[in-house]
Amino acid sequence: MSAVSRSVAGRGLDPRVAVCVVYVAAMFMNGMDATIVNVALPAIGAEFAVHPSATSAINVGYLVSLAVCIPASGWLGDRFGTKRVFLAAFGTFVAASALCGAAADLTQLTLARVLQGAGGGVMSPVALTMLFRAYPPERRMKLSKVLVLPTAVAPALGPVLGGFFVENLTWRWGFYVNVPVGLAALAFGALCLAEHVEARTKRFDVLGFALAAPGLGLVMYALDALPELGPGQVWAFGAAGLVLLGVLVVAQVRSAQPMLDLRLFGDPSFRRASLVLFMCVAGFLGTLYGFTLMYQTALGASAWETGLVTLPKAVGLMVASQVVGAAHQRLGPRWLLALSMVGAAFSFALMNAVGPGDAWLAAGVQWASGFFVGIASTELQVVAFATISSSATGGASTLFNVQRQVGSALGVAITASVLATVGGGSGQASDLGTYHLAMLVSAGFALVGALIALRVRDSDAQRSSRVRREEAVREAQGQEI
Repeated sequence: MSAVSRSVAGRGLDPRVAVCVVYVAAMFMNGMDATIVNVALPAIGAEFAVHPSATSAINVGYLVSLAVCIPASGWLGDRFGTKRVFLAAFGTFVAASALCGAAADLTQLTLARVLQGAGGGVMSPVALTMLFRAYPPERRMKLSKVLVLPTAVAPALGPVLGGFFVENLTWRWGFYVNVPVGLAALAFGALCLAEHVEARTKRFDVLGFALAAPGLGLVMYALDALPELGPGQVWAFGAAGLVLLGVLVVAQVRSAQPMLDLRLFGDPSFRRASLVLFMCVAGFLGTLYGFTLMYQTALGASAWETGLVTLPKAVGLMVASQVVGAAHQRLGPRWLLALSMVGAAFSFALMNAVGPGDAWLAAGVQWASGFFVGIASTELQVVAFATISSSATGGASTLFNVQRQVGSALGVAITASVLATVGGGSGQASDLGTYHLAMLVSAGFALVGALIALRVRDSDAQRSSRVRREEAVREAQGQEI
């Protein structure tokens, strides 16, 4: 046990509890900020006197910056220590939130969001690395209550708080709310987190970063700016990004110390769980974005009413965290993932049955989608990392978060593209069929995820978990788990 860990334990606080506290605080803020801005975009455009389409730069800048910074997060945490890097990234995120709230024009707000994305891009994978290094695989199912809260509930709560702030205070509070919570979490983390340095002499992969940062950035930009860019520009940016990523794959496989350890995809459990995650978040974020617009523009609800009917999604996610452990024992990873993804697909498609005034139906469908996505997302984090060694956790967390962010961006981009190209983007009731098509596309993502889930092998996960459990015991000699 390190000196820091002993000092923390000496004060009566398990260092693992400290990791959970700062993980929830940081990831909740990061997840909520991904969606809280959506309902505020019209108000932001009105205050800054810009066309609504121009406000897309607020989200595009954030997501591109996030994608660019994620690849370096694994190396930073391993080289300089997860506590030090996490606190620096979290502090950057909190400071950027204050700058967003104080922005005097769209340019300042966009630049502050870019800074916020940089902090979030490093913070997320490092936080996950700390959590999974603190808890061995056999303990992670019990962490479901912790894992589902920031990664799945926060995006669902974003529109609720965003609608409340827009209608009762100001959109700026969507950013200011991060400051007091963030400062408290930073102080707690500085006092209570234990430091872990995996490799002080680990070499920085300059070529890998030079390929990954622009490659991921261009792909994310093409996806998120798809409705605003012409087809030629989308293909140009997207193709350039994909070419860079193709060269990156070759370079990383040949590198002795790669920035993105793509060899981890050779692990069947990690590879399949990562692909299912990609499809899951693409469908989930696609419906969250599409349904929020549909309920306001096509069905005539206010921002606050829209937030309220999406709130049961968060309740469903929390209920899922209570039952996933028992379901895991009864069904096993393979069938639990497949059935939950089928349930998610059905709930996404059922959103098309919601009409004007159907608040209770809308709430019920949102609850169902949250429940099934909650089951899948919790199980996926357990399955993906069950076969990963402690030393490889940093690299695996980086890859896992890259796929989460690209999948989220793809889901939102595809939904926005359907609305813009098929329906003309007018958002009137006559375009309700366009929204229905977008919901079916999201359901298709979930169904593809269900098919991939059928490839998960329970026996592999169980056998490798026993090996990892023995490794965890050796690593934690003298510590109480």
